[in-house]
Amino acid sequence: MKRLPIWKRLRRRAERQWLIARAARRRKVLHPVADRTGQIRSRDILAFVTQRNERIRLPWFLKHYRDLGVQHFLFVDNDSDDGSLDYLKDQPDVSVWWTDAGYKQARFGMDWINWLLMRHGSGHWCVTVDPDEFLIYPHCETRPLRALTDWLDGSGRRSFSAMLLDMYPKGPIEAQPYHEGQDPFQIARYFDPANYTIRKNPKYGNLWIQGGPRTRAFFAYDPLAGPALNKIPLVKWHWRYAYVSSTHMLLPRSLNLTYDEDGGELASGCLLHAKFLSSFSQKAAEELDRRQHYANSQEYRAYHAGLQGEADLWCPESREYQDWQQLEELGLISRGNWA
Repeated sequence: MKRLPIWKRLRRRAERQWLIARAARRRKVLHPVADRTGQIRSRDILAFVTQRNERIRLPWFLKHYRDLGVQHFLFVDNDSDDGSLDYLKDQPDVSVWWTDAGYKQARFGMDWINWLLMRHGSGHWCVTVDPDEFLIYPHCETRPLRALTDWLDGSGRRSFSAMLLDMYPKGPIEAQPYHEGQDPFQIARYFDPANYTIRKNPKYGNLWIQGGPRTRAFFAYDPLAGPALNKIPLVKWHWRYAYVSSTHMLLPRSLNLTYDEDGGELASGCLLHAKFLSSFSQKAAEELDRRQHYANSQEYRAYHAGLQGEADLWCPESREYQDWQQLEELGLISRGNWA
């Protein structure tokens, strides 16, 4: 990554310090419900999550990340009323904080997550994801997350990128009911193998990826308004780091260099995105009514408009998901030099 002029570096540093100070101020709205952070050991891999009314998704979410090797989960519950808070506080490897403060006013939850990362994540490899995001990476069926983070440590890398890959069923989204504890990818088995654009964000240096079924189905009139698919969900955290916008980019700026600018490839993963299940229409209507999301809930307004009929994201070019090797063949994931 080309070194920035000193005045730009100072500006990025000031921005990072502002984000950290802002997160410290917002901590006052977080009320501990079950604080088990005393159980965290020095080498534990941690997961950080903000959730609201995701009770039906939580059992499989926890199973997936436990199976990968996450040892402790730190949740912020944003005033759920579906029983998910009670469920989380009874999990022995979960610490959970509750707040009824505005999600939008907390920079869409990132102030809360930045604080918990600063307070509990420093020195740990930390996975920051939503309850509908499931990390996969090269060799994930045979190598635990610890193998990946040990290799990243040995390679001098502090961050690991994963493209968000929207998964969807064949046929109307609402036609196949999803049940608690079920593998969501038994239903949402398809994805777009191409139809993606990539550009570099000149301010932060991260890649900006758009496209896929959401852009195709809901933002065809304005593809640049479609959601960003670039994520950096796995970071060896330091208390001086901060997420800038969701997990799309961080400061210091060097953490965003998760790609090779000289034509090679660095190892990368995917986040299988299980948004499009049978509860999606209800969730979209709820979030549109709350208006707590980015750009005055522009994304959820597009979903609401597109869901007036029986939404079906499948198309003749859709592929059925097999494994990470399939995604590597399609150029959506890479082993880099992790043999």
